[in-house]
Amino acid sequence: MASIIDGKQTAAKVTEAVAEASAVLEREAGVKPGLAVVIVGNDPASHAYVNAKSRMAKQCGFTSIQHSLPEETTQAELEALVASLNDDPAIHGILVQLPLPRHLDSEPVIQSIRPDKDVDGLHVVNAGKLASGDLSSGLISCTPAGSMILVRSIHGADLSGLNAVVIGRSNLFGKPMGLLLLAANATVTMAHSRTKDLAAICRQADILVAAVGRPFMVKKDWVKPGATIIDVGINRIDAPEKGEGKSRLVGDVDFEACAEMAGAITPVPGGVGPMTIAMLMANTVIAAYRSAGRPVPTF
Repeated sequence: MASIIDGKQTAAKVTEAVAEASAVLEREAGVKPGLAVVIVGNDPASHAYVNAKSRMAKQCGFTSIQHSLPEETTQAELEALVASLNDDPAIHGILVQLPLPRHLDSEPVIQSIRPDKDVDGLHVVNAGKLASGDLSSGLISCTPAGSMILVRSIHGADLSGLNAVVIGRSNLFGKPMGLLLLAANATVTMAHSRTKDLAAICRQADILVAAVGRPFMVKKDWVKPGATIIDVGINRIDAPEKGEGKSRLVGDVDFEACAEMAGAITPVPGGVGPMTIAMLMANTVIAAYRSAGRPVPTF
């Protein structure tokens, strides 16, 4: 039976280290990390997520500012707010909560955030630094960065000789995850919806990362015995056993079955999810250290 990779416990260690680094920066340089979160509209899930980020920022000792904009906010108004945050020296990290309402175009908004304040790691400059192997001067997308910490907790920092398979090729997760695994010396296969005989490719993986958004897609017979499975999927499915109209969260991996084959596996919820917010806090404190011209902490 696989060991369960506890994302909550690991995230708590990261946020504890972030809070300590934040206190040191304020004490020694007089700089308090500042995080601004922008949300547009009334989506309940987005508001819950943003509130969690704001609470965590305060726990880490940051100045936490939340801009809640009405649904009818225009593209120009949103971009003007981002521009003002870019110019604010007290703000080191800017996050625009996605998805935006349909009438707004998210890409120009994301690309208008200054790369050194892009704590989501989505700006093309940060993506390009990662693609070129520069892991030290940019900001890395939070979910892949958090997933790599979980991988390192099992295999250490050097993945030489290990085969890694990433299912999913999104700019948000799949591509940066593949690049991080490659930078750690793994042999990486990027698989996706057009991949032929996906199950056979997955069976070669010492590290199998699933990020496609299809519940229970990865089956037991896809898993190499002893493999490490990182399940990034978050899918809500009906749960009639909980009562009428109830639902529950599951991953892209058939957890119960695959746990019998794997060596280590992340649960959903409680695996990768907590790491995403923890790495957002880490990116913010890194950005604050850079703005103060000080050597950045590592997490």
